[in-house]
Order: sequence, then C-alpha cells, then structure tokens
Amino acid sequence: MQNKSINFADKLSLFAEQWSPKVVAEMNDYQFKLVKLEGDFVWHDHQDTDETFIVLKGSLRIDFRDGYVNLSEGEMYVVPKGVEHKPYAENEVEVMLIEPKGVLNTGDGEINERTATNDVWI
Repeated sequence: MQNKSINFADKLSLFAEQWSPKVVAEMNDYQFKLVKLEGDFVWHDHQDTDETFIVLKGSLRIDFRDGYVNLSEGEMYVVPKGVEHKPYAENEVEVMLIEPKGVLNTGDGEINERTATNDVWI
C-alpha cells in the first residue's frame, strides 16, 4: 500500500489530449479517471452501468434526448445506465469520471474516432 495522496492538478498536468480518460485510482471494480474535454462528443449509452461526471475545473453540459444538465466546478451528475447522452464543453473542462473498469467511453459496442484506449494510467 502506498501512503501517498493523489493530486488531481498534478495528474492533469501530465497530459494535454482531450477525450482520452486517464486512470488515477481503482476501488473494487471501479476506476477513477481524469479527462480533459472540449467541444462536442458523440451520442452514446452504457447499458450495464451508471456513469458519474464530477467537474473539477470549467463547466460541462450533458445533453439527453429530452433535455440537458449543466455542471459547474464542484458539481457532479450520475447518468443512469441505459440513458443516451452526449457531453459538450464550450471551453476545455477538467472532469473526473467514475465507472467500472473496462467501460468504453463511446458506449456499448460503439467504436469510432473518439473511442479512447482503456486502462491508461497516469
């Protein structure tokens, strides 16, 4: 066991690419991932799991087919499993995602130019 805290700002300074989540910790079968987002993502869902978005810096909008939610720094939202959604950030936003290990960022079975490699640790 390491007795060292995880500093989000330090970890976020280690990468510049967007839409490519980086794992910073695991708890049971869940991963804590840091990601930088800007612009529009793709519509997707996760049939078997919820997905948590925690905004660390900036603001994020998560679109749904029937509306949206706006998140500011220090706010979080849990997208229920099976709900189609599309994150959008007008300016770069820093986010922590919490989701089970192995979840594709572009949803179940959907592989495209935005699909990130899983299990990339920083």
